[in-house]
Amino acid sequence: MNALIGSAAAAPPGLLTWVVLAAVVLVLVLVVVGAGCVARARRLDRLHRRTDAARAGLADALEWRGQVALRVADLLAAGAPGERSIHGRASSPRPGHRDVEALRAAARNTLATVGTGLRTPGAAPPDRAEVAANSLTRRLAEIEPAALSAEQVAELADAEQGVVLARRVYNDAVRDTLALRSRRLVRLLRLAGTAPPPVYFEIADPEPRRPTEAAPKSVERPAVTRTGPASR
Repeated sequence: MNALIGSAAAAPPGLLTWVVLAAVVLVLVLVVVGAGCVARARRLDRLHRRTDAARAGLADALEWRGQVALRVADLLAAGAPGERSIHGRASSPRPGHRDVEALRAAARNTLATVGTGLRTPGAAPPDRAEVAANSLTRRLAEIEPAALSAEQVAELADAEQGVVLARRVYNDAVRDTLALRSRRLVRLLRLAGTAPPPVYFEIADPEPRRPTEAAPKSVERPAVTRTGPASR
């Protein structure tokens, strides 16, 4: 024992200096890594909150479109304007009724799936919500602008555009969250905790809806009478 103490005391000063420097460097590395982990954990938490907020906005947009679709179905069922059918033609009792009922059912299905799926924070959007949203998109695409008034067409176009923008915001948040969760340090240290990974919401975007414009009236041009050269 005395021999070990004597050998340590007899160690060269340069070796002790290197040991101290190595310990200081190790502490600095641990501090930097720890600070980086804390920063990434906080950023990941902010991204998850951003994803939840974007999911709520997407749910609001889908519900708004569903409610607008219900109002449109009620107006079409009432025969307004001008007793038009869903396709803008003169309505027949049976086919027009089936089209309107299909539109109403698709709108109600969308409202039901949004309430049970997208409204739950941290839950992945179920496939049912995507299927319902795509079904409503197809039903709304069958409506001719001539079957609605200009105000109704504008309201429906705003609702559809709101869904497009809300889905884009949500998918962008999902992309950023998944990119950070895929980092090696985040996966090794499990900085995401028990939060489930978000899932993209994939539906077909509706085509831009434009109101029909009245056909331009033909302008009658005055007849031009050609006169021959004056006889001399």
